[in-house]
Amino acid sequence: MSEHSGKKSLNKVGNLDSALAHIHDGSTILFGGFGGIGNPPTLINGMIHKGVKELTLIGNDAGFPTIGIGKLVSLARAKKLIVSHIGSNPIAGKLMIDGKMEVEFSPQGTLVERIRAGGVGLGGILTDVGINSMIEGGKQRVTIGDKEYLLETALTADIAIVYAKKADTFGNLIYETSARNTNPLVAMAGAYTIAEVEEIVEIGQLDPEQIVTPGIFVDMVIQSKGVDWKWVWE
Repeated sequence: MSEHSGKKSLNKVGNLDSALAHIHDGSTILFGGFGGIGNPPTLINGMIHKGVKELTLIGNDAGFPTIGIGKLVSLARAKKLIVSHIGSNPIAGKLMIDGKMEVEFSPQGTLVERIRAGGVGLGGILTDVGINSMIEGGKQRVTIGDKEYLLETALTADIAIVYAKKADTFGNLIYETSARNTNPLVAMAGAYTIAEVEEIVEIGQLDPEQIVTPGIFVDMVIQSKGVDWKWVWE
C-alpha cells in the first residue's frame, strides 16, 4: 500500500478549491485514463486555471492536444512525462525534441505493473520486455534460473487524480465501462488520492459487488462538472 492512513474520515467530500490546494508547482501527479477516456476533466481544467507548472505527470499517454491531460502538456506545464506513448499529442513530441520536456517511455504493460507495484508497496517488478532495446537504458539486469529480466522500479506520486462514475461519501468508487482503464491502479499509488466523480451518494447506497476501488485508498471526492466539450471539438 502507498502512504494512505489507516484512519479515514467517513465524509471525504470536498470541492475543486480544496482539491487544488494539494497540487503545487513541481508536484508529481499520477493520472488515470487512456487517450483522454477516464481523465478527470474538472481537476485538469482546475490545474490549468490555477497555473501550476513544472509537473511530473505519470499515466498511460500524453492525451490529445485539447483533450484530457494533453491540455496540460500542450501548455508546457509538465517538466517530465512517464508514459507509454505520446503519439496522439504532437505538441508533446515537439516539446521533447526541443528539450523543453523530458519523456520517460515505458511499455504499456510494464507501466501499468509499475503503478500497481507502487500501490501495493513493492519496490519494483521484473520483466523481460525491453532487453537489448532502447528501453533497457542501463537498467539493472536480474538473472533467475536461466532467464534474464530487467528491474523496473515502482511508480508512486504526491497526488493521484482519478475519474469515476459514482462514489459514496467515504470514497468507494464505481467506474463506467472503458473509463475504468488505469484508474483503479492509479488510485492506489498516490500519497494523496483525489477522485472526481459524476455522482456522489451516501454510504450504503452503492452495491458492494460493483465497487472497484475501496474508499481506504481515496482521500477526497469532488463532484465533476463534466467534460468541457468546447475544448474537445475545437
